[in-house]
Amino acid sequence: MIIVNWYSLRINPARINLLRSALEVKVMKLRFRAAAAGLAIIIPVFVSAASAQSGANNPAVRTIEVDGSGETRTSPDTADLDLAIDTHAKTAEEAANLNAALATKVIDALKSRLGNNGRITTGGYSLNPEYSQRPSENPTIVGYNAQNTVTVHTGALDLVGALIDSAIAAGANRINSLNFSVKDDTRARAEAIAIATRDARAQADALASALGVKLGKVLKATTVSEARPVPVRLGRAMAMSANVATPVEPGEVTVPATVSVTFEIE
Repeated sequence: MIIVNWYSLRINPARINLLRSALEVKVMKLRFRAAAAGLAIIIPVFVSAASAQSGANNPAVRTIEVDGSGETRTSPDTADLDLAIDTHAKTAEEAANLNAALATKVIDALKSRLGNNGRITTGGYSLNPEYSQRPSENPTIVGYNAQNTVTVHTGALDLVGALIDSAIAAGANRINSLNFSVKDDTRARAEAIAIATRDARAQADALASALGVKLGKVLKATTVSEARPVPVRLGRAMAMSANVATPVEPGEVTVPATVSVTFEIE
């Protein structure tokens, strides 16, 4: 005889519902992953198609780029004279005092000669030890060197030679530089830009002809222009001569220009 325990055979509905819910969750996760994967594939294809459509509607513009150059010359109206007082002494104090005395004399002489025709400024000052240069010996200080730089800015070009002579007579012993420039180069710059533009156009026409294409409108144009000061070098013997007046010829200032132009090809 077999005895069946009906209580042990009873099915638990709550357990079945729990198993079913877990299975449904797994199925939903799989569906979501598949949907996400499909979306990731669709998006790039969509963007690529849009880009291709945009490229078809807006083809790349063909261009020719050239650089033209030009320059004009004009008479200068401004001079910048840079000179120095260089002194040596055994001690730093002596070198500085000697330099200060000479610099004062030089500046007073320049002011007397220049009057109201310009301005005088101190460009720089230095005081340095001087060392012995004997072989196989440690360097030792043998003295001191003081340098004072004075700059003169003037529009009276006819006074430049006299200013140099006055400064040397008062104690200046070095001429660093003499530059001539143009205070207002607007007109000269405009002429240089016009020349550079014509040069750029001629180059573009020649290039287009060689390539068998036709130039269209100008898409971009830029320019750079800067005046070149005229440096005048004075020989040391000339500058140090107190018996002969220093001759100064300003010459001409060159105003260059560069133009970059981009043309469309029709």
